[in-house]
Amino acid sequence: MKAIRIHEYGGADVLRYEDAPAPEIQADDVLIRVAAASFNLIDAKIRQGLMKDHLPKQLPFVLGWDCAGTVEKIGGDVRNFKTGDRVFVMMEFARGGSYAEYVAAKESEVALAPKTLSLTESAALPIVAQTALLAVNKMNLQTGQTVLIHGGAGGVGSMAIQIAKAFGARVITTASGDGIDLVKSLGADEIIDYKTNDFADAVKYVDAVLDVLGGETQAKSFGVLKKGGVLIATAQPPAPEKAENYGVRAEFIFTHPSGKALTEIAEMVDAGKLRPIVGAKFSLENARQAHETKGGNGKTIIQVE
Repeated sequence: MKAIRIHEYGGADVLRYEDAPAPEIQADDVLIRVAAASFNLIDAKIRQGLMKDHLPKQLPFVLGWDCAGTVEKIGGDVRNFKTGDRVFVMMEFARGGSYAEYVAAKESEVALAPKTLSLTESAALPIVAQTALLAVNKMNLQTGQTVLIHGGAGGVGSMAIQIAKAFGARVITTASGDGIDLVKSLGADEIIDYKTNDFADAVKYVDAVLDVLGGETQAKSFGVLKKGGVLIATAQPPAPEKAENYGVRAEFIFTHPSGKALTEIAEMVDAGKLRPIVGAKFSLENARQAHETKGGNGKTIIQVE
């Protein structure tokens, strides 16, 4: 099969479009013919070697964690899928490799793709939607409570706005440029243009914060929470002593594959409560451009078929 592999860590130029061994499946595996994969920021960190101590893997390997496609073959123990099913998936990193024509994944990691979306649109969902759903669940939001979501026009942020609204929360988010119209269309109740305003001056006493940026943004976010509030972080573990000083709860989350979570996400999509935001699209052969593109709203897609 054709795939994008890296043989060494480094810049985007280490990405190679080449022949690679097609994955073999075990008894509880599903072989998927990939229609589209998504680019996630962690892919760039892995490519650079920044995650090699936390997520070790033998070189060369295929990049990518999530995708959507069609079931090509199933293992002997698989009961919930059949050849031809439209599916989407986030895989364990140890296997991974969604920048490819085929992937193999555990049955427990796979879910039927939303009926109302194309496979390209479905590929924009797995990691970011699972992360957003996990984050909102960790917040234990009650109807009418207020959440501040940083980076609302990005992959995780755009999902979190919609999921928080579906949970009955009031949503404040940060965005700029074209992202302002985007987050407004997603249902955000209040929008802060982070290029002209400091959220720390505009926001006070919120029940929860979703921090997808870390650094100074995270440090300032503690000060906008009410006592007993919660900060959920995806980019950088929050300092326990800071949480204690502010009288809040702070937690770092890392998403793991879950077909059950993806099924819930698909149901939300088909019920009209959640929609993916597809940004730039590149062919598999030109996947390097996905790693070279800076910023942008929504999810960057790597089109395989």
